[in-house]
Amino acid sequence: MAGDGRSEPTDLRSHGPEKAPLAAENTHGIAELDRLVSSCFACPRLVAWRTEVARVKRAAFRDEDYWARPVPGFGPDDAAFLVVGLAPAAHGGNRTGRMFTGDQSGDVLFAALHAVGLATGAQPVSADDGIEMIGTRLTAPVHCAPPQNKPTAAERRRCAPFLSRELELLRPSLKVIMVLGEFGWQALFTVLGEGGWTIPRPRPRFGHGAELALTHPDGRTVTVLGCYHVSPHNTFTGRLTPAMLENVLTRAKALADLD
Repeated sequence: MAGDGRSEPTDLRSHGPEKAPLAAENTHGIAELDRLVSSCFACPRLVAWRTEVARVKRAAFRDEDYWARPVPGFGPDDAAFLVVGLAPAAHGGNRTGRMFTGDQSGDVLFAALHAVGLATGAQPVSADDGIEMIGTRLTAPVHCAPPQNKPTAAERRRCAPFLSRELELLRPSLKVIMVLGEFGWQALFTVLGEGGWTIPRPRPRFGHGAELALTHPDGRTVTVLGCYHVSPHNTFTGRLTPAMLENVLTRAKALADLD
């Protein structure tokens, strides 16, 4: 998978892993950005947590080697559709090394992506399970698993250059962004605003099914869609049903011309 971290971008050697986000703007492609993301040590609290989780492990995964590093985005470098979540799960992406893979949230998301024709498989279990994305990429505003699934505002800001650069590298192809939850919504609009996009004032509020077309002074356009997060809290209570999720994905697929 992209983001295996086996080689360091040249810029990381000058900045050091504690300042990896500062090198993001100098990456020359998605693969290089993914490697940079997976090498990051910028947030001490998150580094300590991802390492501790991998040491203690969950009983069901006691024989597995955890990834225990920042989890890069997953999907093609010419995606027309970007899904923005929150952060990797401690025993999901932090274990498998792939976004939305190995936990209940990922199971729900991939089942819906597969159902509408945006992923080749419906049951993500590992980084080498053979699933491929179709015109779609998965990412998050925070790339390390946070304690209690709650990144701090400072951690979100520190990680923001990665999302900013990802959006720029997808620039030639990106048409639609779907945001899962309030945290990702706020993070995305902050990055878009800093990137020069015209953001309405007051800033649009998050809501399931929200839809907003944005323009950039250079002529680019993108449509942002809101969707409740695929967390167990939302899916187990029925706040987000498979049909609701598939409806938003179907709309995104049409807007992205992926039919």
